[in-house]
Amino acid sequence: MRPEMNIPTILTLGRMAMIPLFVVIFFFGEWGRQVAAILFLIAGLTDWLDGYLARKLDQTSPFGAFLDPVADKLIVGVALVLLVHAHEGLYGAVVAISAAIIIGREIAISAVREWMALLGARQRVAVVAVAKIKTIVQVIAIFLLLYKVNIGPVSTYDIGVLGLFAAAALTLWSMAIYLRAAWPAIVNPAAYREAHGDDNFDPGA
Repeated sequence: MRPEMNIPTILTLGRMAMIPLFVVIFFFGEWGRQVAAILFLIAGLTDWLDGYLARKLDQTSPFGAFLDPVADKLIVGVALVLLVHAHEGLYGAVVAISAAIIIGREIAISAVREWMALLGARQRVAVVAVAKIKTIVQVIAIFLLLYKVNIGPVSTYDIGVLGLFAAAALTLWSMAIYLRAAWPAIVNPAAYREAHGDDNFDPGA
């Protein structure tokens, strides 16, 4: 069976198809990084746009719901790897630690969501407000670090480093919220199943 194709899903696929171009252009000197920054910003805008259109046009689909977060995590992960590659020194350490926190959080929360889905309780780890703020700060910070062109006396690079550090802090905050909500099911799934009456849950799956 072919997945349902609609405008939001096509935008999401386009965002994923942009990743190889984004990587190649990044290595073409300063102008390449600036173009890569614009591509990343476009990807961020299409992330908002496909969600808006899905709701506005009533074109939500299971395939789109699956694909959208995958596309987001791929392009953010690739951008962070490129930034770590391009940095060294003290700022390089800040970028590397922030990137490790952000990527590590995504892996951990994906595992938690999969576990909660087995219990039929995925909504207990639904997206929270702080995670949305983190995403906005993260996109702006990565864009500024890629673009790296000052606006008058303002150093976009310095702001980008501080922004990425702030995004990492928000990442830890949101992860703590998710883990707190899911902790009872993680430490004692059998008791959770009994309390919620989920006979289909298999903790060994």
